[in-house]
Amino acid sequence: MWTIRERQLCFKCLALFRNCRSYSTPSYMHNAVSEPLRALTLGKILENTAQRHGDRPAIVSRSQKVTLTFQQVLDQADRVAAGFRRIGLDPGDRIGLWAPNLVEWYVTHMACARGGYILVNLNPSYVAEEVRNCINSVGLKGIVCPAQYRKQDYYHHLADISPDILNSDPGKIQSKNMPSLRTVVIMPGHDSLRGTFSYEELFDLPSESDIKQVKSMQDHIKPDDVCHFQFTSGTTGTPKVPMQSHFQIANNSYLVGRRNELHTKHHTICLQAPFFHVFGTVVAIGGALHHAATLVLPAPTFNPDKSLDAICDEKCTMICGTPTMYVDLINRQQLRKLDIHPEIAISGGAPSSVHLFQEMKKHLNLRKVKSIYGLSESTAVAFQSLPDDDELHSTSTVGYVGDHLEVKIVDPEGKIVPRGTPGELLIRGYSTTLGYWQNEEKTNELIGRDKWLRTGDQFVLQEDGYGRIVGRIKDMIIRGGENIYPIEVEDVLNQHPHVLEVQVVGLPHERLGEEVCACIRVQKNMSVTLSDLKTHCAGKLARFKIPSRLEIFDSFPKTTSGKIQKHKIIETIVKERQFCN
Repeated sequence: MWTIRERQLCFKCLALFRNCRSYSTPSYMHNAVSEPLRALTLGKILENTAQRHGDRPAIVSRSQKVTLTFQQVLDQADRVAAGFRRIGLDPGDRIGLWAPNLVEWYVTHMACARGGYILVNLNPSYVAEEVRNCINSVGLKGIVCPAQYRKQDYYHHLADISPDILNSDPGKIQSKNMPSLRTVVIMPGHDSLRGTFSYEELFDLPSESDIKQVKSMQDHIKPDDVCHFQFTSGTTGTPKVPMQSHFQIANNSYLVGRRNELHTKHHTICLQAPFFHVFGTVVAIGGALHHAATLVLPAPTFNPDKSLDAICDEKCTMICGTPTMYVDLINRQQLRKLDIHPEIAISGGAPSSVHLFQEMKKHLNLRKVKSIYGLSESTAVAFQSLPDDDELHSTSTVGYVGDHLEVKIVDPEGKIVPRGTPGELLIRGYSTTLGYWQNEEKTNELIGRDKWLRTGDQFVLQEDGYGRIVGRIKDMIIRGGENIYPIEVEDVLNQHPHVLEVQVVGLPHERLGEEVCACIRVQKNMSVTLSDLKTHCAGKLARFKIPSRLEIFDSFPKTTSGKIQKHKIIETIVKERQFCN
């Protein structure tokens, strides 16, 4: 069996040969590595790591001044899992985690894995209506959240959605607006609130017998059991929720961790990405768990100065974040000029430019910059930099095909295109989602009977097995690593009384990658301003989804069949109106 590097060298030689003969191989590849996949659960991985490195710090939350070792995480996770049973939650129940990056997020995630619960990640920026749609779409029985963080009043949002909470006993919520929800657990830092359990009670309620029961059930939780729901589309209408198993997360995170070189030494990782994203859940938490790396949380939400302080004080050897985060990190480091020496930076969540990678290496004193590409429907990562990539491959591609995965690039008719030719990327392998929760129609659109997963991304597979993103077939906007579906924003803006018609597009933005632009046709004799739209959207959309730019149109470009052409709207703004950011 050839190694990956031998395979790459072979591809390079073949590429030279084929250039001479003026033909190319098909854009299909199967990266069949020799190391087998592992039949493990996340709970078993934590247990194994605690046995090997129990005294090593697993997580450092600087804002909370809390450090937990792997053994402490295991002990707390088992106690919380047992606490969930005592407050009426059963294995298989779906528990929502609606919070920024706090140590309780990490422990709760591990508790769900150890207790056989299904963790449901919720964006901590969601407002009341958005979280109600999430709760109802997957039938959450419990939700864990802070009472409040900064301006986000989580408890108030829940009470707004369902005033019944205010008159309910803890664990006995009966809400017409959220019929599945029974239990709300409030994280530490706040007095007891009506209708809720405190996080501390999860530690106090279980007996030693309850905790032993959690430990004994580890052999009964199967690797193929569903353990994770990850919202990927909007939160209005019928959002899509890919289901992931222990097996998928365990293997994707292990393989990603090896590509990130976590197995070579004890790494300390500055995590800037949010836990609720697969970047946080799979790449960071999962990778660190397998390879006994230490996660450092600079702050509950991204703050470039806090990140720099953490890198400096904790002597972080690795940084994880989105391109937007690195732009801000570089800007602050240019001003502060701290004595930092991280070795590796991992960039994902949105495409990065070659220039940004060069600036990262220069100003952050990095030895390597690595790219990752993937999507929630493929667990997390499908392409990723290799350990010994040169600068060209690290900065101009999204990496090499993931281990144990098949990929192909097809034209609109489904035919495989030659290498180097753009087309839609399809993926097949162990990491393909088990499907969208209770949405067979969308699942069948995503995954064919041949098990190929359609990514919707325009992609190029190079002769050497590395990939490049060309564009996105779908209209999704990626703003600072956050996925925004235009229809969500359009549905809200269409409710404005002065709006006749609206199209939402993403426009290039130097720092964020893209910004949300509302293109409006206004009602006759009416007017609308950007400030009007922002006021209208407040409380109906998370802040990152609210448009930051407004363009007024008399009419929209359309096809002969009457379909609006969004790409021509963007061209109009960029070219004719000389859009400059």
